[in-house]
Amino acid sequence: MRVPAPPSYPRHPETRLRPPEAGFLLDRLIRLARVTEPINVWDYERLAEQRLDANALAYFAGGAGDEVTLRDNLAAFERRKLRPRVLVDVSSVTTATTVLGTDVSLPVLIAPLAFQRMAHPDGEAATARAAAAAGTIMCLSSAATRSPREVAEACAAEGTRWFQVYVFRDRALTEALIAEAVECRFAALVLTVDVPYIGRRERDLRVDFRLPEELEPYGERLKGFDATLSWRDLEWLAGYGLPVVVKGILTSEDAHLACEHGAAAVVVSNHGGRQLDGVPASLDALAEVVEAVDGRAEVLVDGGVRRGTDSLKAIALGARAVLIGRAMLWGLAGAGEHGVAHVLELLRREVELGLGLLGCSSPAEVTRSHVT
Repeated sequence: MRVPAPPSYPRHPETRLRPPEAGFLLDRLIRLARVTEPINVWDYERLAEQRLDANALAYFAGGAGDEVTLRDNLAAFERRKLRPRVLVDVSSVTTATTVLGTDVSLPVLIAPLAFQRMAHPDGEAATARAAAAAGTIMCLSSAATRSPREVAEACAAEGTRWFQVYVFRDRALTEALIAEAVECRFAALVLTVDVPYIGRRERDLRVDFRLPEELEPYGERLKGFDATLSWRDLEWLAGYGLPVVVKGILTSEDAHLACEHGAAAVVVSNHGGRQLDGVPASLDALAEVVEAVDGRAEVLVDGGVRRGTDSLKAIALGARAVLIGRAMLWGLAGAGEHGVAHVLELLRREVELGLGLLGCSSPAEVTRSHVT
């Protein structure tokens, strides 16, 4: 029995093969690049998952325990809904705002994140350059793989940088890092207060997480946190002459104490779900903290931000701005400095469009009435 030949379908004229002319190939490559370039933070996360080894991916993506808080940070933004107002003149929209008196081009800052050279060889230097070019603030971690001086030099001293402070049992090490940051004109000190001990991060345990050999000296710092840290230490930090930001606040009681001890700002944060699992999502804790602060300090929030509209929800609930950690890291892992810059630009565009569709001309016009 003969097998019938497959049916013949007419080919559309535009689909006929063309000779591989240089111009044609270039056009195809350009169109391919346009299609494959990430168009949101989620795309960068998928790209980073392809490029990071299992060791680094476990460290950057993982949370504590069952990762309930890690997931809830994301879900909290989905639960909140925006309430747009219509027939409002939004012919001119700006994403600019201020944080601690510093002008920023969008209400999105770069959170401190350790060991960035595991994601890209340029590490924190690339992140700082991208933040400076975007006109926003980058916060450098005490567990960075570039020193404050290296980061400042990488930016040619352009841009605004904050220095995140872990207080180690070896206070001399902490003081040396702070002194270098002050000398390099970092604009604020960000005291992280939710890490007397490192949380149990089970993804790290499953891959037997180890820093690459060349980065091991930076990891040694994290073996000696000072568990005696108290509110009195805010006065010690204030002695360096810079505004002190307290990062890791989730309750009204601690928000009140931070203000009483002179904090210029507080960051509502659960450390990206990496410390104590089962605590509230940062966004869910925001309103309580804002009420307790009562205008005495600026309020920022991190944890779960993946869209520009997430920042608008946070602002509506009383935050001055948001910080991004993993969202930035996915950009760095995916495309280095360009990736971080692109993530910031994508978020800026989303903020701009979101403001206009919300019926606001600037972040300053976003109020509690704009979110449910």
